[in-house]
Amino acid sequence: MESSPQVIQGQAAPSGAPASLVQEVSALWAEHFGCEVGAGDDFFALGGNSMAGIKIIERVEQDYGVRLSVRDFYLAQTPTRVAELIEQGRSGT
Repeated sequence: MESSPQVIQGQAAPSGAPASLVQEVSALWAEHFGCEVGAGDDFFALGGNSMAGIKIIERVEQDYGVRLSVRDFYLAQTPTRVAELIEQGRSGT
């Protein structure tokens, strides 16, 4: 029997990051995009570009003390996956 991921407000729950961190990352993105951002929303579909990416990466480093590479950030593409990268950076893995 296959289990499905939990759903929070229409979005899959994160597998490796606390829901509160995912919400914080979503709120950070919302500041830059000027709209509501869900946990599974795609950076590029929201209109993300290199300038927005750099600004968000800088805020992540300032707020969480974790330096994300531009490549990793772009490959992550969603607040859930970025939150997972922050968690990995915090734990040193």
